[in-house]
Amino acid sequence: MNTLRRALLALGLLAAAATAALPVSAQQESAEAAVERYIGGLMQRMTEIQPLYQSDREAYFDTVENALSEFVDFREVARGVMAKYGQGPNGATAGQLDRFAGVFRASLVEFYGSALAEYGGVEFEILENRQQSNSDRAANVRMSVLGDDGNRIEVQYTMFLNDEDVWKLRNLYVEGVNLRRQYYSRFDNLMTRNDFDIDKVIDLWQIEE
Repeated sequence: MNTLRRALLALGLLAAAATAALPVSAQQESAEAAVERYIGGLMQRMTEIQPLYQSDREAYFDTVENALSEFVDFREVARGVMAKYGQGPNGATAGQLDRFAGVFRASLVEFYGSALAEYGGVEFEILENRQQSNSDRAANVRMSVLGDDGNRIEVQYTMFLNDEDVWKLRNLYVEGVNLRRQYYSRFDNLMTRNDFDIDKVIDLWQIEE
């Protein structure tokens, strides 16, 4: 995966930046406005912290983790990645789901934080939504991103309102690729190779480049 696409995956998941430090309720902004605000803030934040990647990596990754936690509902994403393994009487317990959410968050911070260390800046615009949601608590936000190589990439954010009426990211599509489904395939493969031992799979989890 080339640097631009790696950074774009990171861009989608790290979109909560300094300007998103105080959540804005749904009554004050739309999902589109929230995503645009997050991305604009991210661009500013990454410019500020990039030097830390070389001089103070702990501080750098702490900032990346804070940004991720601001925007992404990791428990909701973890549930989606586990899919059938997170449901039913033989599925993950609440404790296992929480543990996987923590492991998943740590792996994203490491992988996408490293990708964003190479971030060179992009132009973006929100696109008209071609699909209407059946709920006023969920929305898909489409974005066209122009990289410094002149190529355009479409990113789609699957957003939902949490219990505090704050827009959060549930899933992400990059050029039509469903990232949560990609991670589920990885989880399913690990389950098959490890006798369907959820705890062992959580211990082994990592996101491949």
